[in-house]
Amino acid sequence: MEKVLIYDTTLRDGSQGENISFSSDEMLSIAKRLDQIGVHYIEGGWPGSNARDARFFELAAREGFVNARITAFGSTRKPFTEAADDRNLQALIDSRAPAVAIVGKSWTLHVEQIMENTREENLAMIRDSITLMKDHGREVIYDAEHFFDGYREDAAYALETVTAAARSGADAVILCDTNGGTLPFDIETVFDQVRRSLAAQDLPVRLGIHAHNDCGLAVANSIAAVRTGATIVQGTINGYGERCGNADLITIIPILNLKMGRASIPDDRLAQLKILSRFVSETANLVPLNSRPFVGRSAFAHKGGLHVNAIMKAPRAYEHIDPARVGNKRRVLMSDLGGKSNVVYKAKELGVELGCNGLDCQRIATEIKTLEDQGYQFDVADGSMKILLQKFTEQFKPLFELQSFRVTVEKNQSQPCTAQATIKIAVDGNDEITAAEGDGPVSALDNALRKALAKFYPGLEAMRLVDFKVRVIDGREGTAARVRVFIESRDHNDIWSTIGVSEDIIEASWHALADSFQYKLAKQQEQTEG
Repeated sequence: MEKVLIYDTTLRDGSQGENISFSSDEMLSIAKRLDQIGVHYIEGGWPGSNARDARFFELAAREGFVNARITAFGSTRKPFTEAADDRNLQALIDSRAPAVAIVGKSWTLHVEQIMENTREENLAMIRDSITLMKDHGREVIYDAEHFFDGYREDAAYALETVTAAARSGADAVILCDTNGGTLPFDIETVFDQVRRSLAAQDLPVRLGIHAHNDCGLAVANSIAAVRTGATIVQGTINGYGERCGNADLITIIPILNLKMGRASIPDDRLAQLKILSRFVSETANLVPLNSRPFVGRSAFAHKGGLHVNAIMKAPRAYEHIDPARVGNKRRVLMSDLGGKSNVVYKAKELGVELGCNGLDCQRIATEIKTLEDQGYQFDVADGSMKILLQKFTEQFKPLFELQSFRVTVEKNQSQPCTAQATIKIAVDGNDEITAAEGDGPVSALDNALRKALAKFYPGLEAMRLVDFKVRVIDGREGTAARVRVFIESRDHNDIWSTIGVSEDIIEASWHALADSFQYKLAKQQEQTEG
């Protein structure tokens, strides 16, 4: 079957999502990652609309893209003007992008009421704009905006617009579900009719799909289009985009390759999908979605004891693919729903030698359930889980010990709160006392502990805290209620989570913070010794 080409529009359509904004340098970094993974088209933005996008094309022109064609986006010429005089079309030419995407109107509502145009002039705008781009030697991808809504109201005119594009030399026609309201079976019906219509006119143009996610069906609609003849799929990394987002290429690509047997990016690049997803999330400054299919942290996480027992015998009992195929990994969660199977698997996953018989493993599982009853939640704290298992099996060797700490918070009338922390720790019998300031008590403790440990353990500057959450476990006790503190930390290679529980929020924070540093130092020591 024909290869499905992947057209990424993260840098243009994805950046229209709420709270997403990329600089031109960030756009270039993302484009390089997309090229490495084997994406076929990278839509870099609308060079005629803003200086940032124009700057991106300047930067991209200096780079050597191996797999992808950089694509500039723009609209058809303005009504009743010459295409050669249209400033936006000239910006597409000036971008030096080898491919251009021209968006035009398919829906009479937009042609007549929104643009206050005529149907005939709209068709002329499509023809003239594509012809100009072809005259300048560009590959032209025509985006038929609002095509499915337009087809629903006036099928004959919607077909006229894509026929005009194909006859004018468009290399591909993309049918867009711009409002995201079309259902998969309607996508298949309309796609098949368009394909038949173009074939009957001897117009063998590539067809593609551009789906928005307003009904939660962007991925399903894209797959439906492929089943009916689409050989180009447009979408964004992580499904970012305006309103509810676009079709998520991170989900679509493995479905094509692994589920449908349709080649898209090379199979050996699939294992880079998780890294790519995380990279774009980090660049967009958005928290990765744990439940994201294929690459999410929870995509192959197992919590129930029966499930864990089954995957120990045959992983495919509860996993539809091998997580390693997409760069992910299996995770077993410790909770009050698990049993000794969870303990055994989790210890193996974390590299802790249990050396216990079934009875001992059951005892560990029971003690973990007791701690969970007190407010701990180990399914979100692998770092603390590893330390706890090491303590249960007397393998834990603390790399520092707390002697004492003191935290003070000061509030002046016209100034925000400031915090100071003094801490005393011991490392191999040597005491160290340091003090530091921070934006809050936990920040001050973090800074003071780093300062104290730096004397004994270099390399901690790569570690940083990326998330801090506090949850009141049971509010009936008011200010004396137990709280759970969750901390997520990361370095250049790893992300880990730790937890602390106490009636005192500072003490709970300390336990989570200390576990995070113990985990990092132990890992650093293992790498040094290895």
